[in-house]
Amino acid sequence: MRQNILDSDYKLLLEDILINGLEKEDRTGTGTISVFGRQFRHNMSDGFPLLTSKRMAWKTLVTELKWFLKGDTNIQYLAQNKCNIWNGDAYKKYQSDIMLATDIDMLSMEDFVEKIKTDDEFAKLHGDLGPVYGKQWKRWSTCSNEFGEYESNPIDQIKNLIETLKTNPDSRRLMVNAWNVGELDQMTLPPCHYGFQLYVRDGKYLSLMWNQRSVDTFLGLPFNIASYGLLLCLIADEVGMIPDELIGNLGDTHLYKNHIGQANEQIERVNSHKIHLLPEIKLENVDLLAGNFDIELLGYIFEPTIKAPLSN
Repeated sequence: MRQNILDSDYKLLLEDILINGLEKEDRTGTGTISVFGRQFRHNMSDGFPLLTSKRMAWKTLVTELKWFLKGDTNIQYLAQNKCNIWNGDAYKKYQSDIMLATDIDMLSMEDFVEKIKTDDEFAKLHGDLGPVYGKQWKRWSTCSNEFGEYESNPIDQIKNLIETLKTNPDSRRLMVNAWNVGELDQMTLPPCHYGFQLYVRDGKYLSLMWNQRSVDTFLGLPFNIASYGLLLCLIADEVGMIPDELIGNLGDTHLYKNHIGQANEQIERVNSHKIHLLPEIKLENVDLLAGNFDIELLGYIFEPTIKAPLSN
């Protein structure tokens, strides 16, 4: 029986922030307590890295990863598949656009999302977030005009990564980058997790390390851990290797001030509840380069959801 130390490690990080965190202001106006330069490590042989001390939005994180891998940057696909984590960012952009057009009535958030789902022209106009993750992973620009409209031989970083893993697994260039300095000003939100690197051990064990500049530790980090764990499994499946170690390098690692009560509740759950074993996943019909795959989550036993507001 494998021991689940994922929840315990996560609890220790929460406690670290609560004890050592410095108060900082942030772009959302919520305020945070923050530490800098932490690292997360998980051995994939211990199970899939999905927290059990609160229920995780599994289908949401799977949908977002598919969206990245498809190279998509428009929230229509997300909204149609009930993934709502980017709605607030798109709606803020929509509000800014509409404020400049005084003859147009502004939709509510709910009506905005519904129109994105059903109206292709409206989604094309207001649903795109700019050249965020999917664009950089799948269509990194090598040439553009002053309007950013022309691309010459865009680079599919995921395709190149897979080809290099198959032909030169000991390469030290097994990297994907989302921090495109020349396009940051066109993004609704610059990437928080801005790059990842792979490493092959003994020709068959595959590890992934991601780098993250800004870490919403209560809502975002558990999501990032599981998403990169899934990406590691997908790439390993594609190249016939075994998932090994998952590592996260964390920059500004913070708790929003309106998440402190929820963080303490989760810490107490880890202290007082039996920690469930980590689940396993089963992958089928994987087409990594198209962002398509079927996945089954096996043996996921969890504590109830802990709700917390998302700061946009």
